[in-house]
Amino acid sequence: MSDPASPAGASARPQGVNHGVAKAAGLIGAATFSSRILGLIRDIVLARLFGATPAADAFFVAYRIPNLLRELFAEGSMSSAFIPVFTEYHTLRTKQDAWELASAMFTTVLTLITLITLVGILAAPGIVWLLAPGFHDDPSKISVTTLLTRIMFPYLLFISLAALAMGILNSLRAFAAPALSPVLFNLFVIGCALFLSPLLAEPIMGVAIGVVAGGAAQFAMQLPGLRLRGMLFRWRFDPRHAGVRRIGTLIVPSLLGLSVTQINITVSTILASYFEGGPTYLFYGMRLVQFPLGIFGVALATAILPTLSAQAAKGEMEELRSTLGFGLRMILFIILPAMLGLILLREPIVHLFFEHGTFTAADTAATASALLCYAIGLWAFAGVRIIVAAFYSLQDTKTPAIAAGAAVAANLILAIFLMAPLQHAGLALATALAAMLNVGILVAVLNRRLGGVDWVSVRRSSLRVLAASVPVILSCLWISGLEVWMRPEEWIAKTVMLVVGIGLSITGYVGVHALLRSEELDVVWGLVRGFVGRSSRDSLGNHR
Repeated sequence: MSDPASPAGASARPQGVNHGVAKAAGLIGAATFSSRILGLIRDIVLARLFGATPAADAFFVAYRIPNLLRELFAEGSMSSAFIPVFTEYHTLRTKQDAWELASAMFTTVLTLITLITLVGILAAPGIVWLLAPGFHDDPSKISVTTLLTRIMFPYLLFISLAALAMGILNSLRAFAAPALSPVLFNLFVIGCALFLSPLLAEPIMGVAIGVVAGGAAQFAMQLPGLRLRGMLFRWRFDPRHAGVRRIGTLIVPSLLGLSVTQINITVSTILASYFEGGPTYLFYGMRLVQFPLGIFGVALATAILPTLSAQAAKGEMEELRSTLGFGLRMILFIILPAMLGLILLREPIVHLFFEHGTFTAADTAATASALLCYAIGLWAFAGVRIIVAAFYSLQDTKTPAIAAGAAVAANLILAIFLMAPLQHAGLALATALAAMLNVGILVAVLNRRLGGVDWVSVRRSSLRVLAASVPVILSCLWISGLEVWMRPEEWIAKTVMLVVGIGLSITGYVGVHALLRSEELDVVWGLVRGFVGRSSRDSLGNHR
């Protein structure tokens, strides 16, 4: 057995840490995959029932408002500010200290977000007037959007509490329940759309009710895990708690830092209100981009933040650099082929999933153009989450905020210039280009801050990924050029061909990596064998 202090032991530590991060990311990714599948079914149901109608536009504008605040106050700034501080308390102090911090934070969040929710409900008419200028000439559309906004504002309260619970559980390396909780959200939205909406005079209201119920379910699902670990919240109103004050200090700049993509999407939604169907096309285009982003990019960022935070708290900077480099390599390994697949198969995917009921062929073409422009920036959407996690682990939220401010300004300028020639697709392209600028700034600063990352390994990984992407490109071009996509119906044949194309792409991609002896493939394959082996042992145990 190697001495931990020896070079062999030192080199083994990052490998063990990286395997733990990859294992956690795999668990989160598997759970998120289930949620995303249900999310895709949810989107298919909504597209079939409401298409790109004025009711759908009103819903997606109204949903954008609490969803932006969710990103800003809940899953964005609060998680990124809370996890490093809570991890430090849990690592360096007693469990009682960590529990007191969690309870004080719960009470503070409950009080603050309740007030914000009440203000939001009262101010809904003004908020809608500001965020949907394209609706000003249609009083009925403004009225429906305002009512939807009021119905969905309490979602912010439930999802904020769910994000706090997720931060605690993730800090304790419990990832399953938080990752699976969106499954309940999607089930409630689907159920309300199918069974409650037909009973209402304005059917889209049923979907809004489902959003609120789903948010409450996400929070409730995580309470048993908190109780099991002795971290169930108690009422403890102590806003002057040292940990709460530190979290509050970190939250203020991180409001912009991690949520730049959502802010830019909101800007796009505001400007898209000038185009009929624009908010709907952007929503579905981003939803498809968020499928691989949520399964892999967000999963890896969620798994890596507690590890980076623990390393930063202990002053283990060499290990932190190694973990960060590993995260970037895994992002490239997963996201680049997904990006190519979305770009080359954009029209078949949108056609197969959404072109049913009131969703027309023209809607498919418009959504596919938005998907193309968003997908160009998929690598940046994913990469920024890993890089920002490194800053937050160092409890630096100011630098990401400054970079995000530059990206938001660039997005607004680009959107204004691109929306005239490209309409809604220009807004999507502006968001993608702004994300690339954000990544560039953060990488430059972080490289100086840490004294470099293992860029040699990242470059080698990039070359392997590019070589392995050739079969992906060839397979997708062949599938997208088939005549079956030009014929009506034939949904089974189209489904089979899309599955075949994805299967060939994955097989070719993995095959090239195997020939090149890819380290990233070894990590993924080790995780797969571990999951299969554990499942087999569990199965045998259940049959004894």
